[in-house]
Amino acid sequence: MKKVVNHILKTVAGFILLFNILALFWVIIYAFIPIPVTKLMVIEGQEKEIKYEWRNLDHISGRLQLAVMCAEDQYFLLHNGLDFRSIKQAEEVNKRGGNMRGASTISQQVAKNAFLWPDRTYARKASELYFALLIEMVWSKERIMEVYLNIAEFGDGIFGAEAASQAYFKRSADGISITQAARLAAILPSPKRYSAVAPSPYVQRRVEWIKKQMWYWGYEMTYEEEFVTKMTQ
Repeated sequence: MKKVVNHILKTVAGFILLFNILALFWVIIYAFIPIPVTKLMVIEGQEKEIKYEWRNLDHISGRLQLAVMCAEDQYFLLHNGLDFRSIKQAEEVNKRGGNMRGASTISQQVAKNAFLWPDRTYARKASELYFALLIEMVWSKERIMEVYLNIAEFGDGIFGAEAASQAYFKRSADGISITQAARLAAILPSPKRYSAVAPSPYVQRRVEWIKKQMWYWGYEMTYEEEFVTKMTQ
């Protein structure tokens, strides 16, 4: 019996080790190459044409980078994948009966979009947390933002900042205005429901709130120490 138990334990340990090695290798590869496709793109592509065009971060407006940080993850440059402050704030809002809030960081969303599948099971959520921590260990914040803005869904079959900018504003992602950047960021929670071209009153309120946040940061996002230090003040 003891030999059987030891064999099972060794097999499980070997599986865990192999999984970690493969996951780390996958994350390292994606640290350098454009993400070719995501699971959601494959699913969506079965029924419609997918618009997706990769752009390096220096060809995506700093305004849009700042807008999505303000809208989706204000502590992005400070946390290591999990934002316990936002989790606590979301719990307090939800307990008070306010609009339900999530607390997924940009890193978690990248983990889900780049490596996993779009469902709400506990297994997927646990895998999301694992990959979020892993990419924070391996990738720079610039790379995380670059991947996020390239594979996030911005509309029905529209993936990435470049495809969204072209589809909605007829211009490249490096030339959008402050308002356009805020509109794209405002629709991210539900890009198939909300419109960046004809924003509803709710979306417009989000746009104005995002623009106020952007004003505080000077309308452009950087990854320099001075910018990060300002976030802690």
